[in-house]
Amino acid sequence: MFQASLLLIASFAGVHAMSAKAQASAANSADYVKSVETWRAQRLDRLTAPAGWLSLVGLHWLKEGASRVGAAADNDIVLTAGPAHFGTVTLADGKVSVRLDPTAGALINGQAGVGAQMLDDAHEVPTTVSAGSVSFYLIDRNGSKGLRVKDSQAEARTQFRGIESFPIDPAWRIEATWVPFDPPHTLETPNVLGQIDSYPVPGKAVFERDGKTFELLPVIEVPGDKELFLIFADRTSGKETYGAARFLYAPMPRDGKVVLDFNKAYNPPCAFTGFATCPLAPPENRLDLRVTAGEKKYAGSAH
Repeated sequence: MFQASLLLIASFAGVHAMSAKAQASAANSADYVKSVETWRAQRLDRLTAPAGWLSLVGLHWLKEGASRVGAAADNDIVLTAGPAHFGTVTLADGKVSVRLDPTAGALINGQAGVGAQMLDDAHEVPTTVSAGSVSFYLIDRNGSKGLRVKDSQAEARTQFRGIESFPIDPAWRIEATWVPFDPPHTLETPNVLGQIDSYPVPGKAVFERDGKTFELLPVIEVPGDKELFLIFADRTSGKETYGAARFLYAPMPRDGKVVLDFNKAYNPPCAFTGFATCPLAPPENRLDLRVTAGEKKYAGSAH
């Protein structure tokens, strides 16, 4: 009788311990889902912000010399909105300057002015020229200079249809093995302009899924970055997800591991606008695997 009582008590204790463990696991899972939901909400806020990617309405490459910019048909660069005559943008010896038309009511970096030398998007704060809902700034792509034009009243923004994603699945938060490269390798990555960008690759992420081993090459997008950047495609690309690539950021490796959270895989700007200059997934990062996590193809895409 005494032994039977002890067995019964032990059994109850075991059930309680298992129940507590299951409860802790469920709580951790719920916390994780909530964290991804918060990340997705913040991602949506950035995308739909007045100067977010949905506001992009133009990309105009500059020719050597002076170009008149504005919405009127007599400009060299005709914008879809904004003042009839914004002013003149001049490319000379690799440098770009702007001189405003006095009738435009335009601002330079939010301040009244006559003109300025333009800093491109390689700088933390590129020079921005604005009037009303329309603005433009300088970008540099492998030596080619262009004006990226935004309008907070762009149809892509005002008619945004939202983002559909796969259900959040903690199993797609993968702790991959990190294999460092010494010295770092270089990854040649094509972009939508037909150019080739070179990124340093500090190592590779190796993980298993469905009994198979896969590798991805994360890059350092900008020198000094504190995160790894991954440009990848998989067997859902062009079907459930955007065909060219999806993007993913990962924290720097620790203790020989790197976390790849595919629930945070997201569409590049090119999925929403034809005026972006996105990199494409390199052959090395095309997975023979269905990654059913992260953002799906944008329903409002026209390209």
